This record gives sequence, C-alpha cells and structure tokens, in this order.
Amino acid sequence: MPLSGEAIRTMNYVDDISVTLRRILAVLPSLTEEERSRVAEHIKKSEPSYASVVAAIEAK
Repeated sequence: MPLSGEAIRTMNYVDDISVTLRRILAVLPSLTEEERSRVAEHIKKSEPSYASVVAAIEAK
C-alpha cells in the first residue's frame, strides 16, 4: 500500500530530527562539562520528547 503525502512528510520530519541530532553530537566535543550538562538538562526537559512521540505513535 502506498504511503499518503502526510506519512511521507512525517517521515521527512524524522529525517530532519536525525540531522539535528547529528549536529548536536558533532558539537558536543567542543563544549565544556558544564555546557554539556546544561544541554543534557535542556534536552531532558524538552516537551514533547522524542520518547513521548514514539510512545504516542505506538499507542495508536
């Protein structure tokens, strides 16, 4: 069954998220320990989180 345009757009959003995460990983070595800690806390507090989106997808 072919995918709808909405499903393809959503998959493209996931690709965009992956690109962003790769950029974050590339920058991490240049950050201080304090900066890394603050970035980690910021990611943990972000809503919706990646995990919550996956949970919502799997629940439906």
